[in-house]
Amino acid sequence: MKCNIMGRFLPAVIILSAAIGFSGCAKPELENTYVFPKEGLLSLMTDDSALRPSGFAAKLCVPMEDADLNTENVNAKAFGLFSLDDAEVLSQHNVYEKVYPASTTKILTCLIALERGDLDEIVRVPDESNITVSGSSMADLQPGDELPLRDLLYGLMVPSGNDAAVAIAHHISGDVEGFASVMNSRAKQLGATHSHFMNPHGLPDEEHYVTVYDMYLIFKEAMKNKEFQKIARTAEYTCHVEHPSDTSKSRDVTWTSGNAFYNGKFSFADNMEILCGKTGHTNAAGFCLVLGEKDAAGKQYVSIIMNSPIYEQMYVSMRNLAAKSQQ
Repeated sequence: MKCNIMGRFLPAVIILSAAIGFSGCAKPELENTYVFPKEGLLSLMTDDSALRPSGFAAKLCVPMEDADLNTENVNAKAFGLFSLDDAEVLSQHNVYEKVYPASTTKILTCLIALERGDLDEIVRVPDESNITVSGSSMADLQPGDELPLRDLLYGLMVPSGNDAAVAIAHHISGDVEGFASVMNSRAKQLGATHSHFMNPHGLPDEEHYVTVYDMYLIFKEAMKNKEFQKIARTAEYTCHVEHPSDTSKSRDVTWTSGNAFYNGKFSFADNMEILCGKTGHTNAAGFCLVLGEKDAAGKQYVSIIMNSPIYEQMYVSMRNLAAKSQQ
């Protein structure tokens, strides 16, 4: 299904209409609130540039409303496979439904840090990074630790450190609330207007959610950044952490990725190479995975799985989803 945003105007207007009417979420069971306006193409005729997301007329995949496409052998609440080169949707299921993103949130956190931060600047880990939520994934950073922003981004993406996420938020915006505001503004600029972020890490919050389509828009933008791709495809990373107030706590740390495609626990689709990606998991979000990949011909794709019920099943489903690009 070819999906050029200007050629298929009816689904395309959801981007603009979402920017005009954005609603929040107050219930644990998320509801789909995408609206397809009856005005059609006339909805695009506006002189108010503030209502137009950045890249509005760009070449984008835009799935049709309430449509399932090529969904066999993929078990998840919502998923999609998007061809970046052809602007074509190759598989879709519930791509406009709100879901909890868990640590795939960190894709946007990393992108904003790369856009706004100096990678060589030293970041001090704040007291607020001491997260005590049970099951929280951490980079084992301590308040008072100091390390370059570049290394901190590896701590964010490789071990999926929630402590690193909070340190980045404080460094860029002064606190988590200010950074969440930046996240929401940046998402809307990308057309991801039916997502809402409350924190930089993805720990559960009823008002913290995305859609598969919005995640495609965010990840597509992140993939344009070479530094992002480098960080988000790293399986293991070692750096030095200073602790000026107590030099005995200065140390080397090594982080390893929980992505089972990276560590060889699962094989990926034949004739496909992973370019970068991010995992996520909470009880509310299930198992989530966002990947960028390319085929033997060099064509690039984004594949997204949200809320798969079983860890092993998510990787099998992702392999099956990515393989659909070769069918």
